[in-house]
Formats: sequence, C-alpha cells, structure tokens
Amino acid sequence: MDAQHSSSEVQQLFDALPDTVFFVKDREGRYTHCNLTLVQRLGRRKRGDVIGRSPLEVFPPPLGNRYLLQDRQVLAGDPIADRLEVHLYPNRRPGWCLTVKRPLFTDGEISGLMGVSRDLGRPNSRHSAFAQLDRVVAHMQEHFESNLRAPHLAELAGMSLAQLERHFRHVFQLTPQQYLIKLRIERAMRLLRGAGSIAGIGQRCGFSDQSAFARQFKATVGMTPSEYRNLEDVFDGGEPADAAEPARRPG
Repeated sequence: MDAQHSSSEVQQLFDALPDTVFFVKDREGRYTHCNLTLVQRLGRRKRGDVIGRSPLEVFPPPLGNRYLLQDRQVLAGDPIADRLEVHLYPNRRPGWCLTVKRPLFTDGEISGLMGVSRDLGRPNSRHSAFAQLDRVVAHMQEHFESNLRAPHLAELAGMSLAQLERHFRHVFQLTPQQYLIKLRIERAMRLLRGAGSIAGIGQRCGFSDQSAFARQFKATVGMTPSEYRNLEDVFDGGEPADAAEPARRPG
C-alpha cells in the first residue's frame, strides 16, 4: 500500500472520531489530508476548503502563526508529543487538547508531517486511585497559585512520586504538572476578560514574573496574553471546557 492510499484510509478512520483532529501536511506545511472534525471546527463546509491550504489561510493570524511554527519544528526533525494546548475555534468554547505531531519520511528524507489533537475527556472515576487523586486535585484547585511541590502532592495521595505520576495520567490524561498549568491558564483566561494588568494577572495565577507568564500562556494558547485579550471579537471569550466537561461540538 502506498503512502497516499495509507493516509487516505487513516483519514477515513479519523472521520469517525468527533473528539479528535487528524491531519497530514506536505513539506511546505499545506494540508494534504484532514478529518471532518477539523473541517467542522474551522467552520468549513467540505474537506476541499482545507486541503491545499496552510494554517495561515484557515486560522486567525495568532493561531495560524502558532501552528506554522510548530510545523517548522516538526519538519526540522523535532516531533511534538502530548503537548497540552487550548484550541480555539470561532463560535464555540475553547477546549483543551493533547497534540502529537511527527515527521513523515520518503526515501529517508522528511517529506511532511502527520498530527493528531485529542480533546481531553472526563476523568476516569472508576480507577482504583481516583479517591486518592481527588484529594490532590482539590488541593491543587485551591492552591494553584502557590509553589506546589510534587513530593507534597504524592504525600497527600499516599503514593510514591512514580505512582502519583502514573495514576494521575491514567485518571486525568495529564501529568500533575500539566494539570497545574491547565488550572493556571484557565484562571488567566478568565481574568484577561477583565481590566487587570497582565503582570498582575500573571502573579495571581502563580507565575513568578510577567515574562514567565507570557511564555507559558503563548506555549499553551498560541498567542500572548495581550493578543488573547484582543481576540474577544473573534472568539466567544469563554474559558476552556474542563477535562470533566469535554468541549462542546460545533453546530
């Protein structure tokens, strides 16, 4: 089976997953394949409205630039694995995703990339460690602006550090550090809808200084805090859907 047919068949499989975005891009970063979830979230009517275009042509500028830089990183041979991101689409709430991007090779040379962004789902409340981790999460939610230490969180859960990391990922699909970032960025996005200073918001959300806040915010949301504040005329301004409440589907 050649690469073209293989990608097309994988595309059809991902069409059946409304909580997952799938795409393939060529060496120039243009879409060659994408599933219908991406088409719908972009507000397009058909796949042909996306194929052949670059992220700069289908996303608003801050987001298009974000994905362009990501693609350049991957096309240079540096893959992206389980990156926690906020995905923003017109006319819907932002939603939390985990993104994976890998380079594709033809005859030993990088010829494009393939990526998947999966919505965070509900926590696995049936997991045997859920009750222990629930105590940890409650503590993190109450003290997210503090300097939370992993050994203390493990002690709260009655686990070793390795057990905490493993069970937390199984239950919440995130590491404890990713979950803490999620809490802080959610709070920051909420505060940015008001009139407070960006430096003050960063401090209230647990960041040591404005530059640290701006770096983490841009890495997660894809734009600076000031750019996000100015985007309320494009997006609905809502805070991201929580992992316990998956992002709403468009339409």
